[in-house]
Amino acid sequence: MEQEKHEPECCPKFDPAPWENQVFEWDNKKFIRDKVFTFFYMPVNFGGAMKRLNEKVEKAGASMPDWLCLSDHTSKWNMDLYLAVDREIPGAENATLSGKFFSKVYEGPYSNTGKWTEEYKKAAKEKGFEIKNWYMWYTTCPKCAKKYGKNYVVILCRIA
Repeated sequence: MEQEKHEPECCPKFDPAPWENQVFEWDNKKFIRDKVFTFFYMPVNFGGAMKRLNEKVEKAGASMPDWLCLSDHTSKWNMDLYLAVDREIPGAENATLSGKFFSKVYEGPYSNTGKWTEEYKKAAKEKGFEIKNWYMWYTTCPKCAKKYGKNYVVILCRIA
């Protein structure tokens, strides 16, 4: 706890409760998009992409609701990032997401991702949901996960 008070905040502390086992609907929720090069799904320039996105948001005087940043692993070589914003951002690739979404929160090392995705698929199936689009939300950077003592990851899918 003492360490938390003296280190600057990079990522805000994540509250899993509003995201655990929730279904919600978005109607043209605003995001800005960037790409991350991945090597067999492992991000290579994630920090650089986040820095570019943050600079565009700051320059526009906008905010990032919930610090929500969705990762869409489009291949083993690419990941698209969607950073939630409160308005359109000049000079950025603006995007929107719409639909019904189901979210579940997991905690632990990234090596558990395979286990989490299988558990998520089972939970979605038990609720009668068909998964349409799959997103991961890595809620804190590794440094902040260590600082807070928790590494939360939210799996969020557009469902039918």
